[in-house]
Amino acid sequence: MAFNALITSATDLQQSLEENKITSVQILYEYFAQIDRHEPTLNALISPAPRDNVLAIARALDQERQEGKLRSSFHGIPIILKDSFVTASDLGMSTTAGSRAFIGSKASKNGTITQRLINAGLIILGKGNMTEFAGMKMTTMMPGWSAHGGQTLSPYVRKMEENEKLLGHSAPGGSSTGSAVAVAAGFSPLALGTETIGSIITPATRAGLYALKPTIGIQDTTGLYSMTDFFDSPGPMAKSASDVHVLSEILLDQSFNFSQLGLWEGFSVGFVDPRVWNMAPNFCTQFEGTAEQMVDEYEETVSSLQSHGCPLRYPVSLSDTSNLRGILPIAYWDFKNICIPRFIRAFDECPVSSVVDIVKYNKDNSETALPTPFTEQNDLEGAMNSTESKQKIDALKQELRITAKQILDKAFDKEGINLLAAPGDSPICVHAAAAGYPVAAVPIGQLRYNNRPFGLCLVAKANEEETLLHFMRSYEHIAKPRPTPNI
Repeated sequence: MAFNALITSATDLQQSLEENKITSVQILYEYFAQIDRHEPTLNALISPAPRDNVLAIARALDQERQEGKLRSSFHGIPIILKDSFVTASDLGMSTTAGSRAFIGSKASKNGTITQRLINAGLIILGKGNMTEFAGMKMTTMMPGWSAHGGQTLSPYVRKMEENEKLLGHSAPGGSSTGSAVAVAAGFSPLALGTETIGSIITPATRAGLYALKPTIGIQDTTGLYSMTDFFDSPGPMAKSASDVHVLSEILLDQSFNFSQLGLWEGFSVGFVDPRVWNMAPNFCTQFEGTAEQMVDEYEETVSSLQSHGCPLRYPVSLSDTSNLRGILPIAYWDFKNICIPRFIRAFDECPVSSVVDIVKYNKDNSETALPTPFTEQNDLEGAMNSTESKQKIDALKQELRITAKQILDKAFDKEGINLLAAPGDSPICVHAAAAGYPVAAVPIGQLRYNNRPFGLCLVAKANEEETLLHFMRSYEHIAKPRPTPNI
């Protein structure tokens, strides 16, 4: 049974598998064909899995299905992982966080989350390209670019405008770019990314996807590259809310059951003013009609939700990010002292042993590791030279978390809401990351200017993933179909 890889969800495929209309092996061949057609121009995959390997895995999972042994609701479904998730070397994929300094690293076992997915019967099709070290290399490095993987492009825009700004309309946005592009382009129905500040939400909204960054600290990140422990959390991206729901249950080992609830029961949403909460001009240049269209369709979404019975308030006020201090010192300290050492320990063999080694490797191999125009490594050097004490960083973390929670909780409590919504092109992810709160993305529409999608970002209090997932499922019932790329 052939299917349209651009629109078919993992839930659709699972139903076809259950009805014996298709096998996991046949599913893989459809995705292989799509990858062969479009990967050369989009550059979403930094390390595809060897096809013989994944076909053998699919055959074994098909056999298990025939024997009535199902590992999870997504038994036999493919997935792409961001290049930050460690995979055992015998799976045939590298793990580099986009850095050439990690080429040749070998791991005898999978990271915790990778293994959880394998145990659930998902098939890892490959690794998605990413912004190198999730951006902890050079301040002005383009999202979706790494020295090892090159530049990932949006399947909706398919080129980068000259002198594009970091989050301009042709940029694919955020460090989990390869994962988002792979799903939107039909290379896989599912992907995992990681987010520090906007690294899942921004590429997901720019790829017309549903996505979730769970509460910070609730997942075991052994065998995962993170920039920080304080801000980072891994999470799913998919073409449908139901896919994100099922994959979240697998990742978090929780059951989210809101099937007995009414469509809008259990939550109230506050929408901020999109004229206030938008992308700063130094990050994204607006062209004729782009800002106006995003505001118009945001307000149309608010009206549509309201007319369908969703309890909401609009507009609600929220303090800006000027009170949130200490982000960069925390990122530098965590990267140097916690995250890079832990990432290196996930390998049995690794060419580097510290941030100092990585900086030296890049200098010694500048032609390939620091190519034009991304010839600097100022953030890596900033982390390397970080001398703050643990006590000072712990105090900064505590102050930042308390301040961010107070800002968000004040809005939640004052407005009587439990979800806060903003344009995907806004800095609200900063608040969520500083507070440690979960964030979700849903699609709204496409720019007439160049076809790139845009969407909504939603924030809930800690451990309220179920509320976000419930809203996403309800939203999908009344929203326009998500935009698909014309490739």
